[in-house]
Amino acid sequence: MGRDMKRGFTAAMLVAAATASVFAAARRERPPMPTITKPLMFDTPEADAVLAALQVFPPDNPWNQDISARPVSADSKLLIEAIGADESLGYNLDMGFIVVPPEQTLVRVKLLDYPGESDSGPYPVPDDAPIENWPLQRNEDAGALPKPGQTLEDLQRNGTGDRHVLVVDPVNGKLYEFWQARKTDDGWQASNEATFDLQTGALRPERWTSADAAGLPIFPAVVRYDECALGMVEHAMRFTVRKTRRAYVLPATHWASPSHDRSRPRMGERFRLRKDFDLSGFPPHAQAVLKGLKTYGMFVADNGSDWLMSIAPDRRLKGLESLSRVRGSDFEVVDTGARSVEGQ
Repeated sequence: MGRDMKRGFTAAMLVAAATASVFAAARRERPPMPTITKPLMFDTPEADAVLAALQVFPPDNPWNQDISARPVSADSKLLIEAIGADESLGYNLDMGFIVVPPEQTLVRVKLLDYPGESDSGPYPVPDDAPIENWPLQRNEDAGALPKPGQTLEDLQRNGTGDRHVLVVDPVNGKLYEFWQARKTDDGWQASNEATFDLQTGALRPERWTSADAAGLPIFPAVVRYDECALGMVEHAMRFTVRKTRRAYVLPATHWASPSHDRSRPRMGERFRLRKDFDLSGFPPHAQAVLKGLKTYGMFVADNGSDWLMSIAPDRRLKGLESLSRVRGSDFEVVDTGARSVEGQ
């Protein structure tokens, strides 16, 4: 076999292997979707059962793609050093969500800041929708944390911060995400809203934001208890960095920076934990996160403290403090081949 033929054969094998891994989730049998008769809070066995049956976006969607064999970006070292090669991986226990039944009552939400980049309502927001950070206390924005003894009803009306609300409708295949949501005497209000189709995974219109600065969905990126209990997070995750540039790479659709400094990452930049990173010694739930970071990586999704991931504020998650042993230098930036847009 000639050298060129060998190269072609090897490339074909790599493509076939990558394609097989992408569709592995589709071949895995999922249990039937349980009947959902009432809203289910994210940190419950009932919600776990629904999530086990739910395919979040198609298997070939970027969030579900195995990128462990993708090439390293030529800018990888530059970007990681700019964010902080010696800084530790951190996390917020922030992004809770609620699962709603298909007949959930639709309500109007007053959109205050970005109605032109929001999807029209009404929306299936239940009265007990959790506000970001509920019920635990670990977030870089300490002022946004629930106060000791504070009820969810009070937190829905008061407080500061990003106040994300994430509503998952599995039967109808829809995801509703709100930024700066608040309950008032006149009903719910929010700065903006983004609706995603869980069946198609369609992107936002380009240059549109979402409840995340990058225009990305949040729920598909959140580290959840049910998947950590099974031993691996099987999707891409999200994290923040302090300084981004005026650019995005798909599946992101929006930037949030005036800077053209090419040492800063674009929104949607995809990072992966290095293959040679030793996972031994990490507790099981932390290992589940790290395995996912090797296989699916994480997207730059918003401006915030460097290297901060989003993890559901679920009391059942244990041992995640060990993630601080991971450093920025343990990651590499992946060249996904996706289209990039640079702002003027």
